This record gives sequence, structure tokens and C-alpha cells, in this order.
Amino acid sequence: MNTQSLAGNASELKGRTGIRRIFQAAGYSWAGLKAAFFGEAAFRQLLLLSVLLIPVALCLDVSRVERAMLVLVCLLSLIVELINSAIEATVDRISLELHPLSKQAKDLGSAAQFVAMSIIAVTWALILL
Repeated sequence: MNTQSLAGNASELKGRTGIRRIFQAAGYSWAGLKAAFFGEAAFRQLLLLSVLLIPVALCLDVSRVERAMLVLVCLLSLIVELINSAIEATVDRISLELHPLSKQAKDLGSAAQFVAMSIIAVTWALILL
């Protein structure tokens, strides 16, 4: 099979193109956010933290760049949690059996979230202190 043929098959599998694809992708994104909110306590906790911190960041007497950093680190943590949850769901989908590689994948996702939370703490401390 040539490369052009493979590309054609891949686009057929992906579905719609253009504006329909954008709306379809937005629907998938909304479904993912709902799944995270209703199924992941850690996501809800980080969302609550962001709901508290972002308005504070908008009210602080800091530069626009500092304000942007304070907001962006909160959003970064939400992104990392979504990815961590996706990793966990994928590993669990493959097998619920205890396996060293499954544990490693989940631990790495958790470590990424720890780093993201550390970035929040360090950024807020550096800007406010």
C-alpha cells in the first residue's frame, strides 16, 4: 500500500472535515471535561483551587505578565490532570491486573501532576513574596 492510499484511509476513519470536524471535536472535548468533572475527584479539587486562585490573580496589583503567569499555572495543572486521568483510564482499560509497567505509567502521571502543583506553588511564591 502506498503512502497516499494510507493517508486516504486514515482521513476516512477520522470522519468529517472542516467546520463539522471542529464541532465534532468540541463535542468530544466537552464530553471529556464532563467525564473528568463527574468521574475524577482530583480534577474537581484542582478546578476548585483554580476557581479560587484565578480571581485572586486578577485582583492582585501585579504586572500583566505576572498575572498571566498566575492564571496559566492554574490552567496547566488542570491540563496535566486531564492527561493523567487519560493515562489511568487507558491503563485500566488494557488490564486491571497489577503489573509493574502499569504502576509505572500511573506513577509517572502522578509525578507530572506533582510537578505541575509545584509550579503553582513556586510561581505564586516568587510573584507574591
